[in-house]
Amino acid sequence: MSPGTGLPGAFAAGAGRIARYLACRGRDLEAFALPQRCPGCGAPADPRRLLCASCLERIPRLSVPLCVRCLVRAPAGSGAERAAACAAHPDHQAWPACLYDERAAALIHALKYGERPPLAGVLAGLLERALPPVPRFDLVVEVPLHAARLRERGYNQATLLAQALAERIGVPWLAGALVRARPTRPQARLGPAARRANLAGAFRAPRPGWLEGRNVLVVDDVLTTGATLEACFEAVRSAGGRPTGAAVAWAQ
Repeated sequence: MSPGTGLPGAFAAGAGRIARYLACRGRDLEAFALPQRCPGCGAPADPRRLLCASCLERIPRLSVPLCVRCLVRAPAGSGAERAAACAAHPDHQAWPACLYDERAAALIHALKYGERPPLAGVLAGLLERALPPVPRFDLVVEVPLHAARLRERGYNQATLLAQALAERIGVPWLAGALVRARPTRPQARLGPAARRANLAGAFRAPRPGWLEGRNVLVVDDVLTTGATLEACFEAVRSAGGRPTGAAVAWAQ
């Protein structure tokens, strides 16, 4: 490798870290100088929680699993009823904590793009309340980002959620249990067949022995088409694990 190879990429990554650090410090200063206002109602709110207690409690909660297999195979916007009522695919279940309303969206967006890691603990609290008492999970893992996207964003919000949830429920979080082997296109405007093709083989378990024979909880921020979790489930099963999904919000 020539001496200059890789320097532009390294410089860009370093500049990105500096920019994120300065933005974080700027938010700290703003929080000190100006009171946090709840984006839901405008009332004073703890900056570590973003929403006031009232708006946080008003996020519509869910307490039933969805079948991601039914979601991903249904035409866009038409699979909700079938996914919620499915009893045919018990090994394809995901538990969303709440509906994706404007309050949930504010929390998730602030964690994902606003570099506010303390919000992972708030959202993990919602996730914990949604999980069933059985099965007992052996491991918690996250939906991984592709390496290029991770370098661009600087962190994976699903990792923060998985770590916070694992701590709350007393289950080990396993870093690197799943990897995204290739970048994928956004799923929102794809039909059922295109969703499956887009994510086919996108995830893998680099060390199958870590997952073999274990109940694995796969964590993401938003459940939409179900295709991402379904593809992660396939990777867990290929390693001999038994997957269940959890997502903060369901965007119907």
